[in-house]
Amino acid sequence: MAALRAAKQALRKEIKRRVAALSKEEKLRQSLVVSHKLFRHPKYVSSQRIAVFLSMDDEVCTQEILKDVFSRGKSCFIPRYESSSSHMDMLKLSSLHEVETLPLTSWNIRQPAEDDNSREEALASGGLDLILMPGLGFDQSGNRLGRGKGFYDNYLERCKRHPKGKPYTIALAYKEQLCQEIPVDDNDELIDEVLYEDDK
Repeated sequence: MAALRAAKQALRKEIKRRVAALSKEEKLRQSLVVSHKLFRHPKYVSSQRIAVFLSMDDEVCTQEILKDVFSRGKSCFIPRYESSSSHMDMLKLSSLHEVETLPLTSWNIRQPAEDDNSREEALASGGLDLILMPGLGFDQSGNRLGRGKGFYDNYLERCKRHPKGKPYTIALAYKEQLCQEIPVDDNDELIDEVLYEDDK
């Protein structure tokens, strides 16, 4: 286990270095390419209830995706992380404008406040059709390197117990986040697909 942890730490550092070397313009350019690939994706088109992460600086920017979800009349859910544990909920966002009014966490991510209990949680209602996954690194086999807190792995475990079952998962990535092989253990959930700018 210690060796696996060390391997993950080293890889996190390496990927962070690669992404940090990208200019703002390049990040935006790749984010748009990935967003447009998603908009054409049959799973995205057919999904009605979608969980979208609000992106940090080193993640594919999801601004255009949020806009698109609302313009197509889909239901949008965003994460609320509990910093003291690895618990996360996916809470319904009622409008694009609402994002700007959400409080900022210590990680500089906007999310509904801890005491904001008026929102629908995805699993308390109809479940989710699709989860867009953040992460630091990905490989072609569906392995994902997160930030080490286990939020998404735990949430996917909960999804499996929902009558609707586990939603389809698509990771959004910069090319620089793709790795030959991600070291994983049994708690790491596989993702269905990684979208990134390839040469196709």
